[in-house]
Amino acid sequence: MEFKKYAAIDIGSNAMRMLIANVIKTEHRQEFKKNALVRVPVRLGQDAFTSGIISDKNIELMLKSMQSFKLLMEVHQVKNYLAYATSALRDAKNNNEIIKEVAEKTGIKIEIIDGRKEAAIISNLNPYEFIDIKKNFLSVDVGGGSTELSILKNGVRVVSKSFKIGTIRLLNNFVSNQVWLDFESWIIKHTASFEKIYLLGTGGNINKLFKMINQKDGGAISLVKLNALYNKMAAMSYEERIIDLGLNPDRSDVILPASEIYLKALKFSNALGVYVPRMGLADGMVREMIKKG
Repeated sequence: MEFKKYAAIDIGSNAMRMLIANVIKTEHRQEFKKNALVRVPVRLGQDAFTSGIISDKNIELMLKSMQSFKLLMEVHQVKNYLAYATSALRDAKNNNEIIKEVAEKTGIKIEIIDGRKEAAIISNLNPYEFIDIKKNFLSVDVGGGSTELSILKNGVRVVSKSFKIGTIRLLNNFVSNQVWLDFESWIIKHTASFEKIYLLGTGGNINKLFKMINQKDGGAISLVKLNALYNKMAAMSYEERIIDLGLNPDRSDVILPASEIYLKALKFSNALGVYVPRMGLADGMVREMIKKG
């Protein structure tokens, strides 16, 4: 048996995450198990989508986070890592300077990936351990700056598209009606031929919604249940969602626009429910490293 540790650093618009995974290779198979997950609420998207520049304050928070990630990788004796940045750094005008500074001060090399690659990494995950591979899925990954859509048929990604519709953009009213119309048109065009289709939801917000609805693992969240939870949360204040529902402060605001995106995707696709395999970009990054050896 061969044993290694890999780390995946996901630099998103609402938070930064590092997943450390144990990769176990035997004569017959290779698999990974999550060992540790660290999430820090550095909201880069708030800067990128309003001023177009990451502020000095958030650069400092980002550097401290990356330094912490570096130390944790050393403690865990990580063999290899990937650090991918998505929508916020894609849009930030000072992204090159930030990447250079992070590399100089921490040794961590960040790669900014486009929406197409992000969608491909997510849709190449293997959620079918708990979900019927014969079902047709519209994969929906909601982030702070973008939403990645993919059509999965018999476990194979058919087509993908990234839209600049994210929770931070919605909170700041930066999503135009035209973008929503394009989102709706794409979903209708690529799901209309399926007699039955389900959503495959990934991302921190749908994971939290899944837990709040108390859905059993392997089951799908219905439109009725998701809509009922959304209405309940929408009737509460930001503070009430923190106190009464136990949401983190950096989750309490973004969970509403995230719910709206999933509800619209359900409506436009006529999907029968949302399966939540509780996987995300970081999991896909680990699989990418495993493939490369």
